Amino acid sequence: MRCPECEAILFRRSVENNLWVCPECQHHFRVNAQQRIDQLTDVDTFEPFDSDMKSGDPLGFVDLKSYPERLAAAEKKTQLNEGVLTGKAFIKGRKVILASMDFNFLGGSMGSVVGEKITRASELAAENNQPLVIVCASGGARMMESGFSLLQMAKISAALARLDEMGGLYISVLTDPTTGGVTASFAMLGDVILAEPKALIGFAGPRVIKQTIRQELPEGFQRSEFLQDCGFIDRVVHRNDLRSEISSIIDYAGK
Repeated sequence: MRCPECEAILFRRSVENNLWVCPECQHHFRVNAQQRIDQLTDVDTFEPFDSDMKSGDPLGFVDLKSYPERLAAAEKKTQLNEGVLTGKAFIKGRKVILASMDFNFLGGSMGSVVGEKITRASELAAENNQPLVIVCASGGARMMESGFSLLQMAKISAALARLDEMGGLYISVLTDPTTGGVTASFAMLGDVILAEPKALIGFAGPRVIKQTIRQELPEGFQRSEFLQDCGFIDRVVHRNDLRSEISSIIDYAGK
């Protein structure tokens, strides 16, 4: 396989053993939701919940294909029912409630089911006084659900506000890409916001912004390092260090 960053020819096994990070230039390849869970959690500790939830078709949406056809294709491609996996787990011995988004499922878009699953995860974290960790990877709101999708921004944000009122801890992990309505809501509401190196993070994409304002954008615009320099995120963390970083934050917070 070839690294898109440094164009080095790599052995797939060596990249996989390095948590899908290029050993030459440290480029972080995108990983799916289950791979993320396997990387972060202690072996055989992840217990999924709400895994049987599936999206409906409230608007009867059709473009080149119908919404049910697109959902069926996404399920076949990813072997998932939806664009997020939620469950209980341990990270270096610390109990957490974990939500892991999957960009391969319709671009990780946030529809009603994604919103409901993340809301329930937040409520369970509050109920059990356990840290909530959300790994974000999304193109934003799901256009096939229109207003129903946009409602999830407020619903999840309200659930996180209740978690905060109860003294809960929410750690947001931003990966490439985290954009649109996800960035405009729960992704940026963490008590601590971590990001992987060079992850694209923003609302509209840089190409759209450049075409709109007709100006050259700063070097590395909307990448995690740029956002850290501007104070929007707390820390850029290499994938190899994420487990240790999350567990240290949980210890520091007394959870």
